[in-house]
Order: sequence, then C-alpha cells, then structure tokens
Amino acid sequence: MDIVHVSAECYPVAKAGGLGDVVGALPKYQIKLGHTAKVVMPMYRTKFLTTHEWEVVHEGYQNLAAYNFKYAVIREKNNTLGFELYLVDIYGLLDRDRVYGYDDDTDRFVAFQIAVCDWMSVWSQKPNLIHCHDHHTGLIPFMVRYCFAFQSLAGVPTVFTIHNGQYQGQFAWSRSALLPAYDTYKWGLLEWDNNINPLASAVKCAWKVTTVSPSYLDELRYQAAGLEDLMQYERGKCVGILNGIDNDFWNPSTDTYLEHNYDEHNVKEGKRLNKKALCETFGLDADKPLFTFIGRLVGEKAADVLPDAIRSSIYHHHGNASFLILGSGETDVENRLLEIKHQFGGFVNTYIGYNEALAHQIYAGADFLLMPSRVEPCGLNQMYALRYGTVPMVRSTGGLKDTVKDFGDWQGFGIRFNHADAGDVTHAVGRAIDLYYNKRDLYNWMRSYMMHIDHSWEASAQAYMSLYEGLQ
Repeated sequence: MDIVHVSAECYPVAKAGGLGDVVGALPKYQIKLGHTAKVVMPMYRTKFLTTHEWEVVHEGYQNLAAYNFKYAVIREKNNTLGFELYLVDIYGLLDRDRVYGYDDDTDRFVAFQIAVCDWMSVWSQKPNLIHCHDHHTGLIPFMVRYCFAFQSLAGVPTVFTIHNGQYQGQFAWSRSALLPAYDTYKWGLLEWDNNINPLASAVKCAWKVTTVSPSYLDELRYQAAGLEDLMQYERGKCVGILNGIDNDFWNPSTDTYLEHNYDEHNVKEGKRLNKKALCETFGLDADKPLFTFIGRLVGEKAADVLPDAIRSSIYHHHGNASFLILGSGETDVENRLLEIKHQFGGFVNTYIGYNEALAHQIYAGADFLLMPSRVEPCGLNQMYALRYGTVPMVRSTGGLKDTVKDFGDWQGFGIRFNHADAGDVTHAVGRAIDLYYNKRDLYNWMRSYMMHIDHSWEASAQAYMSLYEGLQ
C-alpha cells in the first residue's frame, strides 16, 4: 500500500510537540510492515534543511484568494529518516524559522494544503491513501472530494488523526475566498459554529477519523472545545489507536545522549549514575528522590499548578525531595518557576527552553516524572519515562489513563491522581516519597518491570494498516 502522510510537523525536521514525534516514527514502522509511506510537510527554515541533500521534484502555481503563488516540492535524496520526505516551499508563507505562532498561520496552512492537493492531483499513479494530521491539514479531505481542480483525487481514501482537538484552526466565512473553487452545495461540510473549521470539516469529510488513544476518543464526546455533538454524531467512523514510541531512538542501552547507558538488568546502578551526574549539574541532592517535569509550560499541561505544588510538597514533606523542570511556554508560569528556583535553591532547579539531550538525561536520571495534564490526548512522555525506568505520576485522563497503572493495584507501576491541582500533586508526591524511602523492594521491581512494557510502534502501526485496508 502507498501511504502519504501530510503534517505540519515531523521529527527531526521540525517539531513543536508530540505530533512531530508521531509523524517521524509511524511511516518507518509502516515500511517495516512492507508498505510504502511518505511524509509531506512545509519547508521551514530549520537546521535539517541545510544539513541534508535535496532535489526539486515539482513546481507549480496556485491561488490563495487574489494572491497567485508559486510553490516548489523538494525531496530529501538519501531517505535518512527511513522514509521518503517531501517539503513544500511557498515563498513568503512557509519560509519561517518556527512552525506556528504567526499572525498569518491561516494563510500559511491553507496555501500549504492547496499546494499539496495540486501536486498530488497530477501524479500519474495516485496514492492508496492520504493520512492527514491535525487541523493544519484538515481541509484536505474536503478539497480532494469537492474542489473542482482536485477531482482526480476524489476516489482516494482519507484518514484524519486528531492529535489535539483543542486546536481547530477555525477562521471567518469572510475569508472563504482562500479556498479553491468548490461545489458550494457542500458548504456545510466546512462549517461549524458560523466559522470555517478545518478540524470539524475533516471529521465530517474523512473516510475514517482516529484519535491518539481510546480514552481520548471517549473524552472528545463531552470535552472537545465545542465539537462534542459532532464527535458524538460521527462516532461510527472514529477509532482510538494508541500512539507508540520509537524504541530505536528511545533506548537507554544505546542512547548517545547519556553518560551511562543501562538496561532493565542494571537499571538500579545505571539510573544512580545518571542521577548523580544530573544532580551535580543542577545543584540538587542525589540522595533524595528526584521529581521532574518535561514539556510545554501551558495550562493544558497544568504547568501553572507546578509552582504551588512544588512549594507545598517541600513544606509538607519536609524537604525530602528535589525538583527539576525542563520546558518553556507561558511567561507567567516561567517566571513563577524561576522564583521558586531562587526561593528553594538546592531543592528546585528550572531550565527554561527545550533541550533534546537534556530531556534524555532527565528521563535517565529522574526517579519520578510529573504529568498533571488537564488534557492529554495520548502523551508520549510517560512512555519515554517507562522505557527509562522512571516512575510516571499522571492525572487520570486521556492516554495517561490508558498507559499507566497505579502501583496500589495489582502489578501497578505508576502513580495516578484525579485532579490537576496542587493538593492532588502534593499528595501524589507524598506517596512517591514513601515508595522511594520505605518500599524499596517494590520500587526497584517497578523500575525493572516498566522497562519491559512494550509501547513501540509495531502494534500501533499494524492497527493503522488494518484500518487502511478496510477502506480499500
């Protein structure tokens, strides 16, 4: 089967979150199953562009309302990612350093989708399936069916994956001229709440819709930022497929970012050495349990809870823990975390920004990973933590609920709590401290056991292939 993935992100080309990790891994595993998989994404001006060899495979012209633009498609020559990678360049729109966050993001991603459809419409051999990821590609299922210029693609099945339903890409009907000419009788397939809504349109028009965990699919029926009724109505074509992780990349026994490699057989010593190095770097006490957070410092991740939760935990648990935060996001949260770093020197440290090497070192050196998320469609960090023998501490929501079992249950290996607030986090930290100091045999068993849990992409990739094959 010939599959085309269309996405705004793909690690390591450009990544802002878990979407990039998924699109950078899933095609590789589909190829391992004997299929052909390609990725098409915008040509941002990232380091990857300058460190790899490229060839131009197509040039074309299209319109964005009254603006006539030229686009080019380039291919990475050496398939260094394990699959064919194509970048779409549109001068003035896609030639940016960052993926998102510009005032003209609507124009940028509508133009990208138009260019992708225009290019694929001239292929002599059409793909067997187009897999679109999140709202930045959500208009493609509509375009290939109802835009006159792309009718040669009308019979190609489309699958749409909701990685995060909170972001929908909606824009006003006054900007409908951005879209290529289409069958106006089908305008309702674009509309939701008096706007053009790419995510809602994709749910309506795609042949199948997937979410990145079964629990998140259930949650979208009552918590979908306004699309609850639509998700309930379209539930018959929706499937929850849990994301996987790339076990070749996330492997503590071969990870080149680590000073000390280890596996499940020497996890105790391996993590001790990595923790010692990490604590020396950040001025923390390696004899205390180390609690960490890695991710975006935004409300969705409940990062605003962290400063009060850390302060409360230090007071309530008599300073018997250390905390290390890696992330960036809302300025207020960043500033509050920097404040407690200075207030509780020796107990807390914070790295504002993102550092891939440091993230790996934290997974290897930490004892516990905090994920108090308000919304977590799947979550990958808890899977990375399990792979590295770090106990995940998660709120019971979305994919966190599907992947972490509380140690109070039979063969449990993590810590779960119910509310994204300082009180629940502080209580969970207390349970973790007790586990660390007073239940050492159980703690050591948990670390070894969790490293055996298989969250690799093999099973998930096969689930996607079964879904695709049902559409042929």
